[in-house]
Amino acid sequence: MTPALTTRVEQACRDLSATGAPVTFAAVADRAGIARATLYRRPELRALIEEQRQLSREALTLSGLAIQLDQLRTSLEAVAAKVRHHEEELRQLRRTSPRTRG
Repeated sequence: MTPALTTRVEQACRDLSATGAPVTFAAVADRAGIARATLYRRPELRALIEEQRQLSREALTLSGLAIQLDQLRTSLEAVAAKVRHHEEELRQLRRTSPRTRG
């Protein structure tokens, strides 16, 4: 299987999910510009679609929302730590660089 085909199918699944549209084989095939039969024949593509369908179903449950919230909290904490690190680097650079005033 070509990576480009996999990428197109993955992107189609993401696009459909982002818009709230159901992830169906017909919709993915249409959005990816490939035949529906190709999706059914290739187990790896079929698995991608099934995985995305499962994720979409889980996102609508309370436990799915709790998991997403936890993942977002973890991501936010990582971004905050990176910002703190960059701010500290900037403070150090300002202390060590000669100040030129015009």
